[in-house]
Amino acid sequence: MTAVGPIDGTPPSQLRPLFELDPGITFLNHGSFGACPREVLEAQWRWQIEMERNPVEFLGRRSADLLLAARTALGSEVGTTGEDLVFIPNSTTGVNVVAHSLPLAPGDDVLATNLEYGACDAAWQQVCRRSNAHYRQVTIPLPFDADAFVDRVMSAVTPRTRLIFASHITSTTALTLPVAELCAAARERGILTLIDGAHAPGQIPLAIDTIGADFYVGNCHKWLCAPKGSGFLYAARPHHAMLHASSISWGYAEDSGGHSGFDAYLGTSVFERRMQWQGTRDLSAWLAVPAAIQFQLRHGWNAVRMRCHAMAREAQEEVCAYHGLAPIARDRCWAQMVAIPVPAQDPGRLRQTLFDQCRIEVPVTTHAGAVYVRLSVQGYNTEDDVSKLVRALCRKA
Repeated sequence: MTAVGPIDGTPPSQLRPLFELDPGITFLNHGSFGACPREVLEAQWRWQIEMERNPVEFLGRRSADLLLAARTALGSEVGTTGEDLVFIPNSTTGVNVVAHSLPLAPGDDVLATNLEYGACDAAWQQVCRRSNAHYRQVTIPLPFDADAFVDRVMSAVTPRTRLIFASHITSTTALTLPVAELCAAARERGILTLIDGAHAPGQIPLAIDTIGADFYVGNCHKWLCAPKGSGFLYAARPHHAMLHASSISWGYAEDSGGHSGFDAYLGTSVFERRMQWQGTRDLSAWLAVPAAIQFQLRHGWNAVRMRCHAMAREAQEEVCAYHGLAPIARDRCWAQMVAIPVPAQDPGRLRQTLFDQCRIEVPVTTHAGAVYVRLSVQGYNTEDDVSKLVRALCRKA
């Protein structure tokens, strides 16, 4: 029977001891790399030990079934089927797979926004440069107007636009973009879509099939609280054969099982065969993803997310009121992570001051010349944690 969590969610005072976070730090930066509960780490360690008992059997004869079971559990969590997912180390890896697989001719363009993650911008810029194609970014003004977003992006489409790339939740500005509507508009024009969901799994309810993207990438090690190095790439079934792995290995051989002797690792579909076999590597982070899903389910994570959003909203309201600054978006446009505007200043110095003087771990970001403190509120954060940041930003410490 599936575990059912408490209606109100497990309180922070009970969740905090379940994580390995340094008690001397106020950790308000879950969005960068996540944090993993000890029981999920222990599940990963058990997989590592089991692998070492007989690596040949584990990797060569059992791994395909184990990976499929983990992908099936993940698919149920993110609203798709495990057959349309493959595990990868992180979202940026998935963006690179799609970027390097997309056939681009000179003069073609890939359309994105100016809100995207810098590493992914770099990937697209390099791929387009090599193909003599163009990577174009639509400027999205702030405060963010979700109702105008799709029209603004689609107004920049040209007959040479081959793919639209957008974040589900942006990194620097923490905005939740209306990606389902964007994908629908692109589909009407015959344009492919790639959605970067690095921050989405675990932070918002996710239904990939409903979103309707051609490709979707996500991290499990951030808001889903799985071990580091666990991400996924989704591809709609008609596009499976289009994608190519970053390393050409046994999955590309005509008689891959006969040559390698290890059919299990390769999988059954072309998508699995190409992506799963990337040489010898540790599968334990991926196999521990179901343990992270169960952890959140057991602790009533839907309620936990609502509680975290409420604390983030109160922090934003107080800091904005103190400094006379306006929020960059309405409540419905962000979830557990919010970019709080602060007066113009050296962002690096502010981040270092918050850490050195207040022992607060929180990023300070910049976008379009403005400075933001990107607050992440996770289930282990208490009201005192968030109030400490508010006092520091409002000079009330």
